Amino acid sequence: MKAIRIHRHGGPEVLTLEDMPVPEPGPGEVLVRTEYAGVNFIDIYFRTGLYPAELPITNGQEGAGTVATVGSGVSSFGRGDTVAYTGVSGSYAEYIVVPSEKLVRTPAGITTKTAAATMLQGMTAHYLTRSTFKIDSSHTALVHACAGGVGLLLVQIGKRFGTRVIGTCSTPAKAEKAKAAGADEVILYTEQDFEKECRRLTGGAGVDVVYDAVGKSTWEGSLGSLKPRGMMVTFGNASGPVPPLAPLELTKRGSLYLTRPSLWAYMATRQELEWRAGEIFDWILSGDIHVHIGGVFPLSQAAEAQTRLAGRQTMGKLLLRPTSA
Repeated sequence: MKAIRIHRHGGPEVLTLEDMPVPEPGPGEVLVRTEYAGVNFIDIYFRTGLYPAELPITNGQEGAGTVATVGSGVSSFGRGDTVAYTGVSGSYAEYIVVPSEKLVRTPAGITTKTAAATMLQGMTAHYLTRSTFKIDSSHTALVHACAGGVGLLLVQIGKRFGTRVIGTCSTPAKAEKAKAAGADEVILYTEQDFEKECRRLTGGAGVDVVYDAVGKSTWEGSLGSLKPRGMMVTFGNASGPVPPLAPLELTKRGSLYLTRPSLWAYMATRQELEWRAGEIFDWILSGDIHVHIGGVFPLSQAAEAQTRLAGRQTMGKLLLRPTSA
């Protein structure tokens, strides 16, 4: 099979397309033929070494496809089932072995293409809005990178629950995309000071929560955009890791809350995984949210896909196509 391997940390050039043996599933495991693999910032973090891993590795943390075969003890899945997964390293490959407890079955009406675009980012948006800070119609939320994969989902989920959503992005085209998804206001951070605009749009009060996957470049402005006792949710490092913060700073800024969550802690049990994936799939099927796919690349162009994602040149979700559906 073909797979994208990393033998040393570095730029996109370290992603190499290689031939590897098709793996065999062990007890409790499932061999999945990957039809689509999601491209995410976490893939870049593993490539650069920001997130440690023992090399070599196959890149990728998310995908969807069909069950090729199952290991002993697996009764919940069978050959030909359509399934999706995240949190399992190695999705940039034609085949991947996945523990059965990490798999979910894709419901009728959800294609493997949509499922692969949904698992990591969809469940991230779900835990951020339903668990980390449970938004409702009394809240105003600031969403950075509002035209990205997670950003567009946060906007749509926010509107589903009646939340006022203020987004930030870099271009008018991205702003239009976010507004079409339901954003109440969009700030072009390339032209405006988003902290000042956020204060102006809220009559000086600030927002209840900031969802920030950008990191270093938006850190100070995000903290400055919160109302007293607001929550700063920093969940990504697109511009680099955020600087250290003394806890006393949270007091000075109005007794703020700060959290740095990850999806893995919010899908720690089988029950949580099924709940989050199930609700996201239900919202897609009902039309409450739409998953925007910004591009599909062949596996051999993984480096190009990551370059576009890192360069903020995309809207919505990017996918790789390891095999034909």
